[in-house]
Amino acid sequence: MTLPTKYKQQLKAQAHKLKPIVLIGNNGLTEAVQNEIEHALNDHELIKIKVAAKDRESKREIIHNVCQERRAELVQIIGNIGVIYRKNIAVA
Repeated sequence: MTLPTKYKQQLKAQAHKLKPIVLIGNNGLTEAVQNEIEHALNDHELIKIKVAAKDRESKREIIHNVCQERRAELVQIIGNIGVIYRKNIAVA
């Protein structure tokens, strides 16, 4: 699922006021962090993730891995913050 440009712009505007919900530290993507990301996406759809990695490539790789594993879309990466989105499909 690729997000249309207009929709990405709307998501970026919404994300501007958000604070990072999940912090990925030196231990990387542990199972606990993955579970926390899953819960956050289920609750909020649009989240910010802060990555504590030394170089830019490592940060990008971690955020892209999160998106792949959680079936989420990358909205943007700014510095050490990644914004990701996954539509919550509630079963009624």
